[in-house]
Amino acid sequence: METQGSAVTQGQRWSWGRLASGIVCLLLMLGGVTVQSAVAGGATEAMKSTIDETLKIVQDKELKQPGKVEERRRRLEQVVGDRFDYQEMSRRALGAPWNTLSDKDKEEFVALFRMLLINSYADKIETYSGEGVQYINERTEKDYAEVRTKVLTGKIEIPLDYRLLNKGDDWRVYDVVVDGVSLVNNYRGQFSKILRSSTFADLVDQLRKKSNKTNAP
Repeated sequence: METQGSAVTQGQRWSWGRLASGIVCLLLMLGGVTVQSAVAGGATEAMKSTIDETLKIVQDKELKQPGKVEERRRRLEQVVGDRFDYQEMSRRALGAPWNTLSDKDKEEFVALFRMLLINSYADKIETYSGEGVQYINERTEKDYAEVRTKVLTGKIEIPLDYRLLNKGDDWRVYDVVVDGVSLVNNYRGQFSKILRSSTFADLVDQLRKKSNKTNAP
């Protein structure tokens, strides 16, 4: 079940990726209030488990204290990281060039891509508010699954689909499709454009600079 999202246009830039990542994490939080649920399968239950854990952290009054900001973020990163397969997302986002990398280069790329995603949604968590999410259905094909949901925010309904891969009897997210647009495909388009006119080292340098910029006080 490796279906593809909408095509990426040349006008889409890093800013789109940051926005989409923010939406992904923010909408993940909305799962705390389920307004309707289809018959849940293994992948759906896995997502619900992660959403429940995330919501507990977000609603923890103790962790909302000013001195608990770093601890709160660290816990959220751990919960999301346990469900999201950053290496698989990195491999798919980079595409064919991934197979030419050394283990060291792969490790660095995954770390930088993970940081890019985390920095993109971190601030969104702090301003979390929402009404609910509707679980529509789950499709499975061998080791692949897609959990389709619809996020409800006021009068707006946003389709949000999670694509998961079963690894060691555990469902791990490798892509998120927001309103028909694949997060992984979007980044692949951006990375491919850079690599067509530059080198992998230059791409890594850009990722490193963006990571340093967002981490700067």
